[in-house]
Amino acid sequence: MSELPEHVQKNRAAWDEWAQEYEEAGHRNWSSDEPTWGIWGVPESQLSMLPEDMSGMDAIELGCGTGYVSSWMARRGARVTGIDNSEKQLATARRFQQEFGIDFPLLHGNAEEVPLPDASFDFAISEYGASIWCDPYLWIPEASRLLRPGGRLVFLVNATLLILCSPDEDEVPATDKLQRPLFGMHKLAWPDNSVNFYLPHGKTMELLRSTGFDVEELIEVQPPEGSTTRYFLAPIEWARKWPSEDVWKARKTGG
Repeated sequence: MSELPEHVQKNRAAWDEWAQEYEEAGHRNWSSDEPTWGIWGVPESQLSMLPEDMSGMDAIELGCGTGYVSSWMARRGARVTGIDNSEKQLATARRFQQEFGIDFPLLHGNAEEVPLPDASFDFAISEYGASIWCDPYLWIPEASRLLRPGGRLVFLVNATLLILCSPDEDEVPATDKLQRPLFGMHKLAWPDNSVNFYLPHGKTMELLRSTGFDVEELIEVQPPEGSTTRYFLAPIEWARKWPSEDVWKARKTGG
């Protein structure tokens, strides 16, 4: 534990504590053949996060949690590996693997430093995993290292605007006023002792390009009318006006 960066240690402790709260949602997602994404359950038909056919592809989920995204990729034919910082989350994922009969390797580790060879994968994805709990200046170069030329990186995060409008207090939703500066945005320590990372869109674009990616798409997600969420981050009225989630899609150059 002492060799891990402080934010990795804090987030490991937090997620080991929270893991049980995510079992029900994880099981529901494992039970679904049609992916839905993010805090609003936006359908795959709206976001196209995954290739329809992943036969023969090597894929990695960076921050896999209970492993449901990995299970969707496995069902589409991919050879999948999941890595997560929380052993408690991985224990849940292993139980679901046994229940649903879908098996793939699960690694307990830090997605900023994955113990696998260069150019091992064709596809990498993170839905609120490494994409917010790891330092982007570490995990995005690591994703580039892991991907083959032409490989794709897809990740979903809290929208930049949502974070700018979110107070520091626990369980207080976003407002219609800016609560923090955009310039210098990077590491955010929350009152629950967890640590998130966010960059402005320009800095994310700059980082992706500097680590060998071409940015193919940025989706500022608008949830369908009537969507609900268990999270306090934003009411649906807010999220229908302004983006509460961003989806980034990039491709490693050279393919």
